[in-house]
Amino acid sequence: MGGRRPRTGHDWKLLAESCVALLERLPELVDEHIRQLTEYSPVYGQVLPHDQQWREAETAMRIGIQAISAPRDSPRRDLEHAEEAGRRRAQQGLPLELLVHAYRSAGYLVWDALMESAAGREPERLSVLMRCATMVWSAVDVQAATASESYLATERELRRRTDERLQALLDALLEGQEAPGLAARAAAGLDLPEHGPYAVVVLRTERHDARDGRDVRDGRDGCVRPMLGAGLRFIWRMRADCEIGVVALDPGQGLDAVARLLDGRRSGPGGISPVVSGLGELGRARRWAELALRTCPPDATGVVRLDQRMATALVVSQPELAGRLVSDVFGALLELEPGDRAVLIETLDMWLACEGSAGRAAGRLYCHRNTVFNRLRRLEQLTSRSLARPRDLIEMTLALDAYRLAGTGTGTAR
Repeated sequence: MGGRRPRTGHDWKLLAESCVALLERLPELVDEHIRQLTEYSPVYGQVLPHDQQWREAETAMRIGIQAISAPRDSPRRDLEHAEEAGRRRAQQGLPLELLVHAYRSAGYLVWDALMESAAGREPERLSVLMRCATMVWSAVDVQAATASESYLATERELRRRTDERLQALLDALLEGQEAPGLAARAAAGLDLPEHGPYAVVVLRTERHDARDGRDVRDGRDGCVRPMLGAGLRFIWRMRADCEIGVVALDPGQGLDAVARLLDGRRSGPGGISPVVSGLGELGRARRWAELALRTCPPDATGVVRLDQRMATALVVSQPELAGRLVSDVFGALLELEPGDRAVLIETLDMWLACEGSAGRAAGRLYCHRNTVFNRLRRLEQLTSRSLARPRDLIEMTLALDAYRLAGTGTGTAR
């Protein structure tokens, strides 16, 4: 409650005498202050025990009263105390509005007590107090503002520490670390069930984009908890080369909603893991999602599910064997001119996509049905395999996946 010193030495002396007299009444003022606060909100008593609240209020009011008449060049103990009080109340969880209210309530109480002590006794002393009113209330405002700024700064720091702790817990789960109580602590901190259906999404981030017209991340290295609809809840983590999302599903909910939500809303590809049964299995789910992403060729833009790409996942999980498969199956094909090779590869790819229908493949390739048959027969001759034999068809399909994932491309056939 300190502020600018009164205009004259005489005024200052009378104000100082009033403050000294007021300090003798401090216990009853504190009692009244605590009563008013408790009447205003029961939260005051819930945050602090009565004895502690009384002691801290007594210290704050004593420092404030002493600061009213302190010399102009004296240290601002009231502001130092306000800064500490703001920090302490943020740590204790008292709402900011109640902190500010406590300062203003104490200011009214002290001011009324000063006026009461002068009323009917010394008109001169009352005149001095009236001249000091602006100074006193300006000081109360500065104290409240100082406490508020300290409160908000502490709150930001506590939030940062909390985010870092939650990110560390989430990272530990995604890395598959095993520690007693890890999943339970993460569940409590992230406000998620420890057990229940989860999936993990891994998105490639060479190119940046916004999903559904908005960014779901709170900073590039933070984790957030947005509700994206369809009963899905995402928590995102940024890595150097990818973005990882933990998806909390509703019981009985499958992965179709996840794929629909993400597919087409970004410029790069992504992989979705199969559903796992709890937070403790997120490490396995992350590895599965990464494997699903690896089944996407370099030019892919869609989000794929591992449970729908199992054969391709087997190929990418064994890169050395996959390279050998391409050489064994497509050896002669690879020796063709690039344009000729691309036509045959794209024809096989389209024929497989059309579930073995030459007519549908011809329509998509803008050529005659017989042209598709001729290209397929040539493929059979070059690979020494028959598309009519199931084992040969499997080998050619897997070799095609391995070839495309190697980034050599297929070109365009007409």
